[in-house]
Amino acid sequence: MNLKLIIALVNDDVTEKVLNAARDAGATGSTVINNARGEGRHRHRTFFGLELVAQCDVLLFAVEAKLAGKVLNAINESGGFETRSGSGMAFQLSVEDARGLDGQLEAMLGNL
Repeated sequence: MNLKLIIALVNDDVTEKVLNAARDAGATGSTVINNARGEGRHRHRTFFGLELVAQCDVLLFAVEAKLAGKVLNAINESGGFETRSGSGMAFQLSVEDARGLDGQLEAMLGNL
């Protein structure tokens, strides 16, 4: 099986929306890492010079390579990455080898 790992960094207020969109596009599961912190090119500041940093979540999706583009596009659209600055980002990496997916294989192959 040819797999891709999609990593999405999203503001925590859109995590569920992104998870649902990825599932609708064919992702069979996800790992969510809560309370990450991101920093962009420009620091966000509030009054008195205090830094305001929103919490974000890291979402990990192992998907069949043929579905990766569709899932990545759904994540991008639902997260608003192209329309709102600082809303998050997503990218995919090739997976050389994986274990522990036996319970997911049937569902992954069924989505092709």
